[in-house]
Amino acid sequence: PSAVLSGVARAARAGVLVKGGAHLEALGLVRAIAFDKTGTLTEGKPRLTDVIAVDGAQEEELLAVAVAVEKQSDHPLASAIVEGAGARLPGLAMDASGVEAVIGYGVRATVGEADVAIGKPGLFTRDGTLPQSVADAVSKLQGEGRTVMVVRSGARFLGVLGVMDTPRESAGAVVSELHALGIEQTIMLTGDNQRVADAVAKHVGIRTARGDLLPEQKVAAIAELASSKSRVAMVGDGVNDAPAMANATVGIAMGAGGSDVALETADVALMADDLRALPFAVGLSRAARSIIRQNLWASLGMVAFLIPATIFGFAKIGVAVALHEGSTLLVVANALRLLAYEHRRGTT
Repeated sequence: PSAVLSGVARAARAGVLVKGGAHLEALGLVRAIAFDKTGTLTEGKPRLTDVIAVDGAQEEELLAVAVAVEKQSDHPLASAIVEGAGARLPGLAMDASGVEAVIGYGVRATVGEADVAIGKPGLFTRDGTLPQSVADAVSKLQGEGRTVMVVRSGARFLGVLGVMDTPRESAGAVVSELHALGIEQTIMLTGDNQRVADAVAKHVGIRTARGDLLPEQKVAAIAELASSKSRVAMVGDGVNDAPAMANATVGIAMGAGGSDVALETADVALMADDLRALPFAVGLSRAARSIIRQNLWASLGMVAFLIPATIFGFAKIGVAVALHEGSTLLVVANALRLLAYEHRRGTT
């Protein structure tokens, strides 16, 4: 208990909230770590970069409809559209009603008298194929590494919006450090397009990237990792990540920018929203497990010595008690070393 309490306290001082000793110990056993993309490996502050109107629609109509729906959402991509559209065309003033999320795909609403759908291409290809003009715009933007959202009003496709989110500056160094710590597999699980996922994974050094995933497919991917690596952690920040985090050995949330659901589900939260705290947390967990083993051997070793020594008269009972209490103090002092733990690159 003293080692666990010291470890949890040291983590808290570094801005890492660990919700119990079992999670602190489990984190040191993981050999695979899965990451969400948006808001985890990337800044979570995307910006609107491309607006492509199609089939006779005007850019103003496309943006007005998109803003009417997305201004009622707190998703980072929605915020990017609202801010970007406001900068391009100030004064857009349409309202949406009946806004409903389509988990893993996008959002539906009513604007005026038209049913509007905004989301990734898969939201529309479930009902058929995209018009050629839309498909060409989607392909172009995805090839440039953009996150793509298609906008449809009634039966008309208004166009395509391209959003770009930049990787965190620290992401590459963090992934490299995790590999140095002995993490055998790093994988990105994202609902974004596979080409976008591949581009981000290559930039930050993630070994495997899987895109176009729904929340239930992320859960399946975590189960697959767990069956091959036995211990797996999932790092995420959104509602879509919560089921995968709940099914991982350890769920880790990006605290400051994460959703309430993700924070509630997680076993560990990086409260400063700083990915650089992840290698620290893994290293601290391994140090805590090492000290727990040392303390167990010290305690059991002393007991194994004192019992026969007292029975056969090699030590008087007073001496035995003193030695036993001394070993207890030694164990506590050893555990308190965790309060001074400092992570160094490549240490375990």
